[in-house]
This record gives sequence, structure tokens and C-alpha cells, in this order.
Amino acid sequence: MKHLNKRPKKSNKRGHQKKLGAWGESLAATHLKAKGYTILARNWRCAVGEIDLVAQVGETVVFVEVKTRRGRGYGTPEEGITRRKAQQLWQLAEMYLAEHELGDVDWQIDLVAVELDEQGKLLRCEHVPNVVWGW
Repeated sequence: MKHLNKRPKKSNKRGHQKKLGAWGESLAATHLKAKGYTILARNWRCAVGEIDLVAQVGETVVFVEVKTRRGRGYGTPEEGITRRKAQQLWQLAEMYLAEHELGDVDWQIDLVAVELDEQGKLLRCEHVPNVVWGW
């Protein structure tokens, strides 16, 4: 017997967001590779959160936040880097460096902004270096 008061699962929307985010991260990785970056890790996790991509260019380790937006309903990808998010990214970067014993290495936090129109057509994939610094 079906329960008529059962709430519909919200996994469809969340599942779509995860797929969109994963697609954006793959696009960002391809974009960075084309620019000469080496991808060291994807979706590195710890208790504090997750770093979308860890890359290296030359001797610099680059922690990459990928923000994928379909439409402007939630603002631009750049607007997704709030003060709180910036502080979290800084903390995550320090934790990654400590875990991998990379204490004396040049590093930075970058953004790859991916925007699609409402129909899903790619409008831009833009790499923004040093989006977070000095926290």
C-alpha cells in the first residue's frame, strides 16, 4: 500500500546539481591541462570540506575552486566566493599542504568560473588566478 503523504524525494534536483558540478569540474580540468597545468587531485576531502581540483604549474601548487552556474539565478560564479568560502578554501589548502608535507612550496587558490545559459549552452569557462589570498 502506498503512503499518500510521503514527501517526494529531493534527490532529483540535488542529483542534477551534482552532475552539473562534476561536468564543470571535468571541463575545468581539461581547460587547465590545455594551459599546461598538471592535475594532482580531484575532489580532495577532509573534515573541513573539499577542494575541487589540486593542480600544479611549474613549481606552484594551485588549489582550484570550480563554480558552475546555469543562468544567473544564484549570481555569477565569482559571487560564489564569499568571505566564508574564501576562509574555508584557505584552511583546506593549508591542510592539504600539511598532509602532503609540502610546507615550503609556492601555492595559490584559483577559481574556474563556468557559466551556461538556461538551455545548457556553454557561455564561458574562465580561469581566475589568485582569487583568494591573505586570509
